[in-house]
Amino acid sequence: MPNSKYFVWDGSPVLFKSGQVHLPFAVSVVGLILAVILYFVGYSYLEKKKLKELGHKPHKDEMITLPASWIIGLIIGSLIVGQILTIPLGWWVIHRFGPVTIRWYGVMFAMAFLLGYYLGVRMFNDAGVPRQRLESLLTYIMIGTVIGARLGHVIFYEPDYYFAHPSEIIKIWHGGLASHGAAVGILIAIWLYVRKYPDMKYLWVLDRVVIPVAIGGAFVRIGNFFNSEIIGHITHVPWAIIFQRDDMLPRHPSMLYESLCYLIGFFILWWIYKRYKAKPPEGLLLGVFLVYVFAGRFLIEYTKVRQADFTANWPITMGQLLSIPFVLFGIWLLVKKVKFPQKTG
Repeated sequence: MPNSKYFVWDGSPVLFKSGQVHLPFAVSVVGLILAVILYFVGYSYLEKKKLKELGHKPHKDEMITLPASWIIGLIIGSLIVGQILTIPLGWWVIHRFGPVTIRWYGVMFAMAFLLGYYLGVRMFNDAGVPRQRLESLLTYIMIGTVIGARLGHVIFYEPDYYFAHPSEIIKIWHGGLASHGAAVGILIAIWLYVRKYPDMKYLWVLDRVVIPVAIGGAFVRIGNFFNSEIIGHITHVPWAIIFQRDDMLPRHPSMLYESLCYLIGFFILWWIYKRYKAKPPEGLLLGVFLVYVFAGRFLIEYTKVRQADFTANWPITMGQLLSIPFVLFGIWLLVKKVKFPQKTG
């Protein structure tokens, strides 16, 4: 049997798919959105009220735990008010939904953020920074990652198609996210974040963000494997994989190369973080991340099928071209900005 010596990947990118669900009553989607807003406004009000009852003015970073009964009442009240205000208007009222599809890629993406949050809690606790600031940072990073990754793909990989069909840009569920764009989106998001908290330094935050980003990248690339995306050139190495949904040819599993690269990068960064007892020189972790990850990305690109057709005659791929500035910036950080502790004795 031809190609029988190679592993054949024929798994589905879908983890779970439900049928159509009929609701027992009409639900306004706009009302659900309004309920979320009402919940956060109400939570903020109750939190301040509780602090005042304790006898002092609330500090912007001070957090308290509200009684469970208050939380449950606030959730139910927000949902009811949101529906009462919007259902009579007939704005996007649904009586059924589905089918609901959960994909492996989405699960991997969610796991990346959950693990990132866990690591962030540990590092912020090490520095004595309130968890509330981490939750705010996570929001900035999530928004920056999605917008940056999408725009990166649109601008650098398929500009002709998306500029001709602008309505497709927002349809991220159709696929198309670029890691270089995500990196830029995160850099901008954190810059906006530190403007909200001037006492937090830009490089300090970035040093602690790149650790979860590295392990998160490993999870995302596994999601690409489930989707049979970012496949490599045809090869006959023993570990080649046949991606059945594309063709029956043995190819480099380039996405798994990247996943392994990011995983090793995570352990390197975590070791450095622990080596300096949670207080690494400012910019060190970011510099190491940029040089290691994007140099690795540059090399792995040689195994990949080109993702941007218009670069077919270029000496390097678009991914390699975009990696070079990150590597150079990382080297500059390590050489010019990082202040390593002086040895004594």
